[in-house]
This record gives sequence, C-alpha cells and structure tokens, in this order.
Amino acid sequence: MISTLYPGFGLLLVDDEPAWLRSMALTLESRLGVTNLRLCQDSREVMAILADGGIGLVLLDLTMPYLSGEELLKQIAERHPETVVVVVSGLNQVETAVSCMKLGAYEYFVKTDEEERIVGGVLRAIRMLELQRENREMSTRLVSGGLAHPEAFSPIITADRAMFAIFAYVEAVAKSPQPLLITGESGVGKELLARAAHLLSGCRGELVSVNVAGLDDTVFADTLFGHLRGAFTGADSSRRGMVEEAAGGTLFLDEIGDLSIPSQVKLLRLLQEGEYFPLGSDQPKRLKARIIVATHRDLAAAEAAGTFRRDLYYRLRTHRVHVPPLRDRKCDIPLLLEHFLGEAARSLGKSRPTAPRELAQLLATYHFPGNVRELKAMIFDAVSLHRGRMLSMESFIAAIGTTPAGGATAAGTDRNPFACFDKLPTFADAAELLVGEALTRANGNQTLAARLLGISQPALSKRLKMIRK
Repeated sequence: MISTLYPGFGLLLVDDEPAWLRSMALTLESRLGVTNLRLCQDSREVMAILADGGIGLVLLDLTMPYLSGEELLKQIAERHPETVVVVVSGLNQVETAVSCMKLGAYEYFVKTDEEERIVGGVLRAIRMLELQRENREMSTRLVSGGLAHPEAFSPIITADRAMFAIFAYVEAVAKSPQPLLITGESGVGKELLARAAHLLSGCRGELVSVNVAGLDDTVFADTLFGHLRGAFTGADSSRRGMVEEAAGGTLFLDEIGDLSIPSQVKLLRLLQEGEYFPLGSDQPKRLKARIIVATHRDLAAAEAAGTFRRDLYYRLRTHRVHVPPLRDRKCDIPLLLEHFLGEAARSLGKSRPTAPRELAQLLATYHFPGNVRELKAMIFDAVSLHRGRMLSMESFIAAIGTTPAGGATAAGTDRNPFACFDKLPTFADAAELLVGEALTRANGNQTLAARLLGISQPALSKRLKMIRK
C-alpha cells in the first residue's frame, strides 16, 4: 500500500510533558497537514528511535529528566548529522540558544513564542529537507542516466535524448510536494508529462485536470474551491471544488499563463499557505493535492510585462521542464508516424496501411506549428480517406502546402511572391531556384522533391539535366 503520510520523512516530537506533545502534534497536523509524526516522552528512547531510520526532523525540548536536550543534541549531531533538530524549549536565555545553535540546532524557539513563529520554523525545516532529498534523488537519476520506472512514460513516443533527460528530471521530482511547471508549445504533450508525474508521485488519489484559460475570477474560484449553499444567487446546494476532488492525488492546471491577476493571487495563497476558502465559507480547508501547472506562454516575458505576478512566477518555477517542439526532434517523426497509423487504423476499424518510404522525409520538411497534435490529426485524416494497401501522400501534401515551411503564416500569403522583386528573374532562373529549394527540403530525394513541385519524377530529372548543362 502506498503511504499517504506527509512529509515523506518522520517528525519526532520529544518532551516529557504529554500535554505539550499532544498540543504540538494537533497544531502541526491542522496548520501544516503533517501526519508523519511520532511522539516521545522519554529522552532515553530517542537514539534508538533514530537508529531505526525514517526520522528527518526532531522537535526537541531541553529540560527533561534522564538525558537533557543539550546532551541529545550532541549525540544526534555526532551519530545522525543528516537529521535536522529544532529546539522548542521553555528556557528563554540567549546563552542557551547560542549554545544550541553551535551544537547544530536548525532553529531555537521558546514555548511561549507565538504559534505562528514555531509553525513557520518547522515548515522551513521541512521544505529544506524536502529540497535536499530532491537534489540527491535528481543527482542520482541524472548520473545513472536511467529511469527507475520507464513504463510511466510509455504513452510518450520518442527517441530524442532531450526528452529522455526530461523524463529523468520528472521522475526525480515526482514525489516532491512543490509545484511542477511544464512549459512548451501547444500540442507537444504537456498533459502526458503531467500524467507521468502523477503516476510516479505515489499518490493514491486521482489526477484532476482543469483548463483555466478563459475562466474569470469568480468562475476560477468556484471551479477550484467550490462553494457552500447560498454563497451566491443560484447556489442551491454545496459543491466540492477541484482542489477537494484531487485530495490525495494531483491537480493539473493547464494554460496557467492565461489567468487574470485576481485569480493569480488566489492561486498564490493556495500554494503559499496550503489552504483555501470555499465561496461563502469563513473556515479554511487544507490543500491535500500535488499541484502541476502548464502553459504555452513565456511566463518570464509575462512577468516582465507585468501580466503575471512575480511572486507566483518564482513560486511555480521551483521545479520546471520545457518540452521541445516537434520541429526540434524530427527523429521522432518516423516513430510517431508508425504509432499513429496503428492507432488510427484501430480507431477507424480499418486495416493498417503501409506508409510510402518518402512520407517521413516529406513530414520532416514541415515546421509543424501544431506539433504532435497536428501530426496525429494529419495521419487520422489520411487513414480515414485511404482505400488501398499503400497510404496516399496527397492529403499530407495538401495539408503541408497550406503553411510555409517556416511555420508562421505570413500576412498576405496569397500575394504574388515576385511582387516585391525590383528585377524579375528569368523563367530559367526561377525554375532553377524552385527546384533547388524542393531538393533541399527533400534532403536530395528526387521523388519527394517532384511531389513537392507537383510534377513527375522523370519531369524533374529532365529539368535537372537542363539546369546542369
């Protein structure tokens, strides 16, 4: 069974006062969602508990019978230097605090301090330990160069080394409670990466996906946080928000770059405080889901332009990956072609067609502004029209011919391309330039170049002989 304890390491609370232990345990659970807790009233048992493993953080009192807190602090520093110790003592003495910090304490608090200070210190310690563990995990993954669970990425068809590096990174940070930001153009497969991260996270809950593009502030809050009955006109019953639906799992927010500033503020509070308010409620609820966000926008540019909050941007970029466009990984085109041919044939109830040998070369000449999604649509369209054993290339040629190879449709694409020339080329010069460009796009394949030009291969061969004379 996959553990749902938080954090991934144990917190040991050590104090001879059972009332304080219970009170602090309840505070950490209600304020931070900490459930991986162990309580100890006898200081003589501490080192044995640490020897069993699994404890990352110790909250330690100083004044206790048998072994004092300072003596325990020395032993922990010597035998378990990786364990973080936060002292929470009844002694409000500067000399004692300085002594504890010299012995290796991460923080020193007095029990009479405001609860907010103590909780904040524990949260900082937890996040530091999480970051250390993530860095060690990432280093191990990147050094080994392998994936512990490659099956999580099986829906993503690729042979690209940059993509495999992304897989290793996602696997390394999958268990982190910090948000994961996935950027990349539309159609590159950002949601597939989010699904892989969810599978690797160990969360037992569901992956809940929400496209936030176009949601105004009220709809965004209602969608994510839900509402109580009577919260607004028409709210005849209470409704759970997507944050609550994703409890124990992952909440995937797509097109995060389109959020309005007020909605960005709400999301920032959710991430920073780990709590939210359903509409119409004054009682906060705890965030119990991992957050993954994605966007096709350049968030750094949006932040510089003032349309995306700086604090939210830096909060989201703790873990981030950028998925390269299909035009930067053309080695994947033959693999994707074969994969989608089979998928289209099964979906449409047809026999799998054979792709012409030069089809992959033709596709490699195209910019694919719609990325993998566009390639899939092209293939499904071609398979739906095909009748014989060999797949026709005509629908591909027609689709590719509607957009320039550079990828962006320029203004006035119907304009005569020679209109801007001061001096018109001769027919012979124009033909030579056109043939040369076709051969360049076809990587020297004359059959493919002839198809791009709309002529037969013998006609192209004849034209080439004329040019070379």
